[in-house]
Amino acid sequence: MSEKRVQTIKDIARLANVSKSTVSRALNNSPLISQDTRDRIQAIAQEHNFRVNAPARNLSLRQSHTIALVTPDCGPDFFAAESLFGYEILGGIGSGLRTLGYDLLIVHASSRDNSWVNSYFDSARVDGFILLSSHTSQSLVKKLLAQNAPFIAWGVPLPNFRYCTVTGDNITGGTLAAQHLIQMGRQQIAFIGGPPDDLTVQHRYAGYASALQAAGRSVELQNVVYGDYSHASGIVAMQRLLEQAPTLDAVFANSDLMAVAAIKVIKASGKQVPEDIAVVGYDDVSIAMYNSLPLTTIRQNISLAGWLLAQNLIQHIQTGVVTNVTTPVELVIRESA
Repeated sequence: MSEKRVQTIKDIARLANVSKSTVSRALNNSPLISQDTRDRIQAIAQEHNFRVNAPARNLSLRQSHTIALVTPDCGPDFFAAESLFGYEILGGIGSGLRTLGYDLLIVHASSRDNSWVNSYFDSARVDGFILLSSHTSQSLVKKLLAQNAPFIAWGVPLPNFRYCTVTGDNITGGTLAAQHLIQMGRQQIAFIGGPPDDLTVQHRYAGYASALQAAGRSVELQNVVYGDYSHASGIVAMQRLLEQAPTLDAVFANSDLMAVAAIKVIKASGKQVPEDIAVVGYDDVSIAMYNSLPLTTIRQNISLAGWLLAQNLIQHIQTGVVTNVTTPVELVIRESA
C-alpha cells in the first residue's frame, strides 16, 4: 500500500491486521492495548506520516475542546469599542481555557431565537457555553438545561434553576458605595442602575437602599433612574436626574462607563465633581483610573471572574458539579469622590 493511500484509521488497521477500534486506542495510547501492539501500530502510522484527524475524532467522541462565549444581539455590546468590561473579562476567560487546553469561540446569539443552541451543541462544535448577557432569560436557561448542554453564566443565578454561575458580591458593592458617600456627608445620593429587571442591578440597589436606611434615611424615587451600563445611557440618566432632583449631591452609577458619562453631564451643567456632586462607579475597568478625573469605584476582580467562568465550566463538563461562586468587591477611592 502506498503512502498516499494511508489516509484513514481503516488503512492502518488493514496494514496492522487489527480492528479500527484497536488502531484508534493505540494511537491515543490507551492502556487497554498492549504496549507491543501500540508500538507496532504507532510505528506503521509514523512510517506513513499518518496523523489523526482531530475534528473527526472529536466529533466521534462528542468533544471539540472548544467553548462558546455567548453575547447578546440586543442591548450594549460586550465587545463594542467602549465596552472595556467585555474585553477584560474575555482576557480572564481566555487564560482559564488555555491552561486546560480549550479553544474559545465567540457566538453573537439571538435572544429571540434559541436555535443556535442546537446548531453549536448538537453538532459537537462546542462542549459548552459561557453566557455574558446583561441578564440571562429563563427561556434560555430552560433550553440549555433541557438540552443537557453544559453552561455557566456571569451574573446572579435565576431563582428555581440549578446551573453554574460566577458573580460579584453586588449587595456588598452597593452598600460600600452608598456608605462611602454617606460618610462624606452627602445628603441626596442618587442611584443610576443598569436594566431594572437584571438581578445584579437589583442586588446593587438593595445594598444602596440598606445603607441609606441604616443611616436613618429613606430612598427617594426621584433619585433613582436606570440605564443599560453604557456611556450613552449614563448621559441620559444623569440629565434626567438633574431635572428631577436638582439638589442631589452624590451619584452611585452601576458601571464606570455610566459614571464617566455622569461626570460629563454634571460638568456641562456648570457644577463641579466632587465639590458639588460626588460620583462613584462600578467595576474598576481601566478607564476608571485613567479618566481625566480618576474615578472612585467598586472594584470587581474582572480577570479572576473570567478565569473562574472558564475553569468552573470545564469542571462542570468533566464532573457534573454545579458551582455558584461569588467574588469579593472593594471600594477604590479616587478624585471623583
